[in-house]
Amino acid sequence: MTDPHAASRPTQAVILAGGQGSRLRPYTDDRPKPMVEIPGTGTPIIGHQLVWLAEEGVTDVVVSCGHLAEVLQDWLKTADLPVDVTTVVETEPLGRGGGLKYAAARLPRPDRPWYATNGDIWTRFSLREMADFHAERDAIATLALARPRIPWGAVQTDGFGHITDFIEAPPTTYEINAGVYVFSPAFAGLLPERGDHERTTFPHLARERRLAGFPIPQGAYWRAIDTAKDLTEAAKELATLGR
Repeated sequence: MTDPHAASRPTQAVILAGGQGSRLRPYTDDRPKPMVEIPGTGTPIIGHQLVWLAEEGVTDVVVSCGHLAEVLQDWLKTADLPVDVTTVVETEPLGRGGGLKYAAARLPRPDRPWYATNGDIWTRFSLREMADFHAERDAIATLALARPRIPWGAVQTDGFGHITDFIEAPPTTYEINAGVYVFSPAFAGLLPERGDHERTTFPHLARERRLAGFPIPQGAYWRAIDTAKDLTEAAKELATLGR
């Protein structure tokens, strides 16, 4: 049976890999953040991302480099990659929105939709389902939404102030931007040449009801790798999941 959604799903993506990763030092003293390996996997974060994108039907990826770009470029030249990869390097800081626009200009099919992900996200969920969600809502941009666990134990109380339960590291009640996106072709033209699209383009689209939010399915793995503790926790979780 022919899949009616297949033609509208992206086959190209941008990975934003230019951050300095100062909170991950000393791991990022000699490599960019996406080149940090998750203990026990033998593969840098970006390697996991490229495999995931390939599994979701992506054939072409543009990687936006910055901090220690040559380390990432050298790895890409020697790695056995499941997709075709192009790198771009900002000659001067453009901000997140400007950097995204700069990278999007190198996508091989500018008239087609595309995925984007931050270079420090380690996740697994169906991008195909997210793309279908995006198309059904006629959105210009769709953000994946996560409910990360808070790092403390929570306390439940009843209406009289009695403690009824303790919950270790529960999910937050708020959804957050998970750093994974689906963009329609027109989105690139709405990005600033410099600056942060999350303060300009996204609020504008939200007011027009053209910005959608796709909740990452319950049980799917998601973690942003910001600190050394995140690396340790990711290694433990992945060992438990058998990945």
